[in-house]
Amino acid sequence: MLKSGVVLFLIPMPIAFEKHFTPVEDIVDILCCRGLNIDNYDEALHLLTNIGYYRFSAYLYPLLETPKCNHQFKTNSSFNNALSLYCFDKQLRMLIFSEIESIEIAFRSVLANRIADKTGDIFWMTNASMYKDENRFANTMLLLNKELKVSKEDFIKHFKSKYSNLYPPAWMLVEILPLGTLTRIYENISDGSLRKLIAFEFSLSVPVFCSWMTTITLLRNACCHHARVWNKKNAILPMIVRKPMRPWLKSYVDISRTFYNLCIIKWFVNVISPTNDMRYQLEALLNRFSNVDINAMGFPNNWGGEPLWN
Repeated sequence: MLKSGVVLFLIPMPIAFEKHFTPVEDIVDILCCRGLNIDNYDEALHLLTNIGYYRFSAYLYPLLETPKCNHQFKTNSSFNNALSLYCFDKQLRMLIFSEIESIEIAFRSVLANRIADKTGDIFWMTNASMYKDENRFANTMLLLNKELKVSKEDFIKHFKSKYSNLYPPAWMLVEILPLGTLTRIYENISDGSLRKLIAFEFSLSVPVFCSWMTTITLLRNACCHHARVWNKKNAILPMIVRKPMRPWLKSYVDISRTFYNLCIIKWFVNVISPTNDMRYQLEALLNRFSNVDINAMGFPNNWGGEPLWN
């Protein structure tokens, strides 16, 4: 007997995956039967063969009637509509990755050099006394040792052959460690003033800087793996900056959507390169793909008039 007021939640039992492989020719036929207009059968066949239906289906999904589970396409939906979304997402990833490059390089430089300068320890990154959590430091060292062992970088080979030190200085190590690992290293620094020093270089508080660098890392990884970014929601929500030190946003923006991620990137890029052309590149991309619903990406009305973008 359950006590009064107790709610029982039943967890569904997992079931076996029983779908079978479907040849791409059959998939094209199925899409046609579901109401998708395909002008060029051979081209659709070629594209799905090289892209893969599973990847491409994410761009077909917005074209489905509600409820989506019926797998029927909206009137006048075409294969070219989905292909346009696919091409837009690809070019958006390229834009994002290009801008993140400058952020990543700046973070690596500032992290290694500012702390080395402030502490006088060029080997601070492998100095256990620098960190507050011994277990996290130990895990970092495991990864660092692995990266050092497999690294084929000339500067690492040169260091190993010429010097007796067990580890290279910080400015070398930051070049071989993943961006996410560097963020975890930053978070684990015991001296709060050093963490503030780094965050202030980007006009942010420590908590927001950590949060936004995590968002940047996840976006970078998504772009590297060619994952969908245009209308995807953030699995880890970035923090909201309450008292911005620089021009930011006036309108409400959904922090789970792509536009907020673009705003985070723009913030960093504005700090690193005040004369950047990210806004113009983004506007040009949106103009080339005017059929894309930017509301699905979280764009507010008159987004270009926001202080951050203006």
